[in-house]
Amino acid sequence: MKIQVSVKETKQILTKSKLPDANYVINPYLGCTHGCIYCYAEFMRRFSQHAEPWGAFIEAKKCTTNLDLRRVLPTDTILIGSVTDAYNPLEYKFCITQSILKQLSSCVARVEILTKSKLVCRDIDLLKKIPHVAVGISLNTTDDLFRSKTEPYAASVKDRIETLKILHEAGISTYLFVAPLFPGLSDYRVLLEQAARYIDYVCFENLNLRGSYKARVLSFISQEYPEKTPLFEKIYHQRDLSYWDDLEHNIRQYCDMLHIPCRIYFHHGSFKA
Repeated sequence: MKIQVSVKETKQILTKSKLPDANYVINPYLGCTHGCIYCYAEFMRRFSQHAEPWGAFIEAKKCTTNLDLRRVLPTDTILIGSVTDAYNPLEYKFCITQSILKQLSSCVARVEILTKSKLVCRDIDLLKKIPHVAVGISLNTTDDLFRSKTEPYAASVKDRIETLKILHEAGISTYLFVAPLFPGLSDYRVLLEQAARYIDYVCFENLNLRGSYKARVLSFISQEYPEKTPLFEKIYHQRDLSYWDDLEHNIRQYCDMLHIPCRIYFHHGSFKA
């Protein structure tokens, strides 16, 4: 797929956030090229001037001033990549995320980066200079065929697990972001079996369908996994949320057994990745 690339100047790239565990967010790019069928960030298109559909364009934000960190407190968290992947392929060329990390070496707040890309390993030396930093890898399956169907242009399962390993062995705090959890399809136990030794904690977020991508995902399920259609019907049409309640209970028990701290973001209206 041909991607429309553009550059836009902006004065400030650090913005306040309403996310559950982030006080500020930094999104070095507008748009994303992963092609995830469930992408909640499509709503960002209404803030752009692009005629192309979501996923067919990406805009690099060239900041004309340094980050204004004067208002940031030691108790705050800054999330890099809330509605984009800060390490999308454009980062190879523009290095905007890299330039942001250089400015965070004296940041008093906790800095979190969420990505699907192995490119984050390029910046290990910069990450080590940030006093309080953690890198999260977003992954919801160990089945690379399922990954290729739902995230066709994102990194493979193998590359993402390898990224966690490299970061962990370099002394960087890491976490696995199991998101979005597809009902009956995402096996968090198998994921943790592969990733547990490389992470400090794990986060979980449910598949929350809304807007234009709801019909797209439900159509995908009916075509590719028809045996799961009754479950999706129960959750997303009948609005039976007991599935998520039961799953949360089971996840907490499993994480306790593995002695892995977990955060669970079910039943909320905001998204982290």
